[in-house]
Amino acid sequence: MPVNKQYITRSTTVITVKRDGKTAMAADGQVTMGNTVAKGNARKVRKLAGGKILSGFAGSAADAFTLLERFEQKLSEHGSSLYRSVVEFAKDWRMDRYLRRLEALMIAADNEHIFTLSGTGDVIEADSGVVGIGSGGSYALAAAKAMLDTTNLSAKEIAEKALSVAADICIYTNHNIIVEEL
Repeated sequence: MPVNKQYITRSTTVITVKRDGKTAMAADGQVTMGNTVAKGNARKVRKLAGGKILSGFAGSAADAFTLLERFEQKLSEHGSSLYRSVVEFAKDWRMDRYLRRLEALMIAADNEHIFTLSGTGDVIEADSGVVGIGSGGSYALAAAKAMLDTTNLSAKEIAEKALSVAADICIYTNHNIIVEEL
């Protein structure tokens, strides 16, 4: 039976957590090529729109940079309105013949919203204050949800600890954690 490569994720881990008016996004630094670690300190999360929006990617690095550039254009066109920008960006990603072939997932967040975006046109707004993507995303998501329910840790602390849990489990995720916070 053929395997649909859309559902095989071997990339990185990005987690976003909202708590007490703060939003934190964390990602590991590992870049893999096949079954080899090519780099350990890549920066996969960024502040955009003058520090008002966070963005993080899981997937092909070249594809992620291309998509990040396009997303920044949408933010510029729409006055840094996250909601409007993600909708317009997702339309382009799905409809553009070149962009729709790019293999990545993206999280975009501000202090009000967290969105997960994909090349299939998905624009999914988180309803629980936490989102994880990438090969270790489910591990980080589970850890973050547990910490949200059982601790008083800040969004940043939860994002760091959740990513560390994912790095202990997922071979495509390392402990070189970068965190950005709004």
